[in-house]
Order: sequence, then structure tokens, then C-alpha cells
Amino acid sequence: MNYRKFKDVAVAEVGLGTWQLGSADWGNVSDDDAFAILNAYVDGGGNFIDTADVYGMGVSEQVIGRFLKTVDEPIYVATKLGRRGDEPNGWPQNFTYDAMRRQVEDSLRHLDVPQLFLEQLHCIPTEEMRLGKVFDYLRKFKEEGLIANFGASVETSEEALICLEQEGLASLQIIFNLFRQHVADQVFAKAAEKGVAIIARVPLASGLLTGRFNQQTRFAENDHRNYNANGEKFNVGETFSGVEFNEGVKFSQQIGAMLPDERMAQWSIRWILDHPQVTTVIPGASKVSQVESNIEASTLPPLSAQTFSDLRKLYDAEIYNKIRGVY
Repeated sequence: MNYRKFKDVAVAEVGLGTWQLGSADWGNVSDDDAFAILNAYVDGGGNFIDTADVYGMGVSEQVIGRFLKTVDEPIYVATKLGRRGDEPNGWPQNFTYDAMRRQVEDSLRHLDVPQLFLEQLHCIPTEEMRLGKVFDYLRKFKEEGLIANFGASVETSEEALICLEQEGLASLQIIFNLFRQHVADQVFAKAAEKGVAIIARVPLASGLLTGRFNQQTRFAENDHRNYNANGEKFNVGETFSGVEFNEGVKFSQQIGAMLPDERMAQWSIRWILDHPQVTTVIPGASKVSQVESNIEASTLPPLSAQTFSDLRKLYDAEIYNKIRGVY
């Protein structure tokens, strides 16, 4: 595992996304399987775990909290707030200081830690980011010692640029993969100038960039790749990076033919890591073998300039115009 700087600490360049561990939107993951996944990640040199309060409504955070009690090495956990529907007035109206503080305190309790390493806004409405009060509240939480750092998980390049104007922003989390290449052009230079970490999420386009799917692939009823395939529940861009599934299968086959060998998932992550502005990439995993595969990307050599060029030509010519949702 290689490491990159996040503020004053070194974090694994391959992190671990834990949406799956909430057992709500990817099918069920037992506690034993969750611990096996977390152990495999740490054993492989990993130390950066991303979660959110809505992943199973606290389940993912609680599993991670129990796991943290079993390890001695420092583990940097990033969580998120802002998408809970159980607050008075519901989502997305309630972004008051009191509501956000309750969510911070809940995450502290779930993780059973005295301070959150990183609290992130969780794809909240653009207008709330533009108003800026939410950032004032995050700065207040930092002053109060509840959080060490704050950042934002965003849907669009526009939102990323809005957030980058905020003093004290530590990180930006954004969808970045071979189905979302333009983000680097629009955001990365500004983030580097501001010293803001880039956390690349949805790196494998909900599994399309593993090369394992075909037109006959079906997903469980409680898997967002089934119930949100066309944006029925939330931004379609969060599922398959906004590309229609059958189109995505076709594109993944074209991409696979351009990569050095059949290890499509690893090379897809390697492509992200070949962008020096990226601090960490956070693929999820529902089994140990996926964790091991993801970590392997850190050991691969950089892709060639010719491969980069070929992948960008395909993106510009065929993929970009097929993205749905906001981006």
C-alpha cells in the first residue's frame, strides 16, 4: 500500500468505502463478513475508511466503531451528514446548527470516538452550499473539538467549485472514474491550489468497471443497482455513474480491451491513482476478495500515456454524452 498526505497525516491511497456495510442498499452483509472485510483492508495496509450516518441508518458506523476497538494502529474514519430523513421537517429542509450537531453527536456515539477525523456534507442541496451557513456550523464543530476536519461530498463540478471557496475545507469527495473523466479538468487544479484533498468515490461505477457484468446480470431487490437503476430513488449519477446499465456493459468491454490485461477493476483504480491530485480512492467491498483486489491497484505501475489517450478519446466520443443525472 502506498500513502498520500491528508493535511498532516498519511492515508492509504486506496481507502475503503463502507456503504455496503450498512446492509441497506447493496444487499445484506453480516457482522462476521463486515469484520472480515475490515480486517482484510487493515491487514493490507489500509487506514482510511469512509462511511455515512445514513448507511443503514447508523449500522455501518456502528460496525466500524466495534471494529476500531480491535485494532491498535491509527485508522482514519471519514463520515458524512445531511441526508437523514428523521429530523423535524425532514430532508432537505433542515440544515440548522442544532440539527447538524445532533447528527455529529450521533456519529460520535455510533463510532464510539471522542472526535470525528473527518465530517463531510453528504450531497446536500446546491443552494445550501452556496448560502454557506453549513460551513459556518462545521467550523464551529471544529472549534468545539467535535471534529478534526470537515469536507464535502458533492454531485457536480459546480458544487465542488462552490465548496472550494470555503475557508478551512479539508477535502472534496466526488465521483471520479473512467465514466467521469472530465471532473479532473474542472476541479483538480483548483483543489491542489487550495491544498484540498480529493477523495474519489464510485471508482468502479457501481461494479461496471470490474468487467464482471453482462446484459443478463440481475441485482437483488434491496440493491440500489436494481431500485435506482434509472434514478427512481436518488440521483441516477450515484448508480453506474449515471450511464444506463446496458450501455455501461458495452463501454466496460471497450475499456477492458484498452487495458494491459484482464485485471479491469485494478487498472480502473490505477487510472484514478495516476492523477496525483487524488488523495485516496474509496472502492467499496462486500467480500474479502474484493478488498484484496482493490488494494492490488496500489502495487500496479502507472498506465501508459497512449492508454490514457485512448481512454479519453472513448470517453469524449461516446461515454460523456450518455451520462444521466447531475454531474
